[in-house]
Amino acid sequence: MQIGEVAARTELSLRTIRHYEEAGLVVPSARSQGGFRLYTEGDVARLMVIRRMKPLGFTLDRMRELLAATDRLDGHAGTGPPEGEEREELLESLRGFEEAARRRTADLRTQLARAEEFAITLRERIERTERTEPIKMGRTGEESESGPDSELTAPA
Repeated sequence: MQIGEVAARTELSLRTIRHYEEAGLVVPSARSQGGFRLYTEGDVARLMVIRRMKPLGFTLDRMRELLAATDRLDGHAGTGPPEGEEREELLESLRGFEEAARRRTADLRTQLARAEEFAITLRERIERTERTEPIKMGRTGEESESGPDSELTAPA
């Protein structure tokens, strides 16, 4: 598939996909005769991993490390899947990424809870102020009700 379809499927911009290519995180599987980048389902899956890592604050270098480890575990390094000590080291690396993702997710949940509390506090403040707003004088000097419709109901 071409880059436009990949962008639509991953919800990443063309610019972002090209940036990840320049950074060595994803490489188009082929090029068309016209020179257009061509991607496979595997490339899309790789971009989805990158997209999921980004909001967790992983750097491009850390993304590259994770992708290299998963590539090696999947046997994409051209020598087949690793065995023995190398396999255990790669799995330990993945466990480290999992723990970092779990910690960052917990931090984000805390931030989200605080943001939601703040939004609720603001909403309560607005509602409290709207209920207790004093009566204002209308344009003709007569008392008018406060509220969203006061402009519409005040005498002209």
